[in-house]
Amino acid sequence: MIEVKNIVKSYGDKYAVNDISFTVETGEIVGFLGPNGAGKSTTMNILTGYLSANSGTALIDGIDILENPTEAKRLIGFLPEQPPLYMDMTVREYLEFVYDLKKCKFPKKEHLREICELMKIEDVYNRMIKNLSKGYRQRVGFAQALVGNPPILILDEPTVGLDPRQIIEIRKLITRLGKKHTVILSTHILQEVQAVCDRIIVINKGQLVADGNAETLAHKEAGNRRLVARIAGNKAEVKKAIRAMNSVLSCEEMGTKEQGTTDYLIESEPNVDIRKMLFRLLSDRGWILMGLKSMDMSLEDVFVSLITNEGGVEE
Repeated sequence: MIEVKNIVKSYGDKYAVNDISFTVETGEIVGFLGPNGAGKSTTMNILTGYLSANSGTALIDGIDILENPTEAKRLIGFLPEQPPLYMDMTVREYLEFVYDLKKCKFPKKEHLREICELMKIEDVYNRMIKNLSKGYRQRVGFAQALVGNPPILILDEPTVGLDPRQIIEIRKLITRLGKKHTVILSTHILQEVQAVCDRIIVINKGQLVADGNAETLAHKEAGNRRLVARIAGNKAEVKKAIRAMNSVLSCEEMGTKEQGTTDYLIESEPNVDIRKMLFRLLSDRGWILMGLKSMDMSLEDVFVSLITNEGGVEE
């Protein structure tokens, strides 16, 4: 449904997006994750035709967004980070304006009523947008993206300004919409990605650094860096010896789950497999290794590991 090929966007010698490529299949909910200034909003704006790329292509259902913007945009509902609202309109006037702008073919009154019910903004339908709270304004912005029932939804920070209850409601809504729409959700909130997304694309400093579901990324990033070892031996001596090993960053006790043994969480430097060294150490000291397994990282750990350097180009 969406295909991005070698997109580059620069401002002088500063790259906002640098050679990004990915695809999003029909019916997927994809989380676009990265720190502030990573290039998320720039990529969203290129996908929706708000910005042009220096090079590369963005295809919406096979249609080039730059070559055929009108045709491609008919397939997209876009919620920018700052919702495109007209403050001096009422909610009704604004949504009717968007309806006409999109040349929507659905029955106007019924279509807009369904959207308002979905977004729970019926009670402010005849109020001026400038008099609404930030949370309601965000919902109205979301509502305009749904006008015309586009098959693709691109949502940039959709829960900004919402209270915890509203955030939960919007996340449930995105999950429901994902059953009939292809969704790209740009955010830096890890809980949001875990709650609603089938797949995660991580971007940092304008470059794609990871692509996969949360479990796959956690396992891949952890590799053999974090090990849980069950060892029979003097706890203080075991811990001291393991901490002294080359490439070991930490060794912490995790308690006793089997009589006469202690579990240890051992973390090593990236790309270093310490299992053979650990086995040799324990054997030389006469300590018994009762179990050893890799421990997947949390999404927070994965994110911190992937985003190893601070900075990036402002979006």
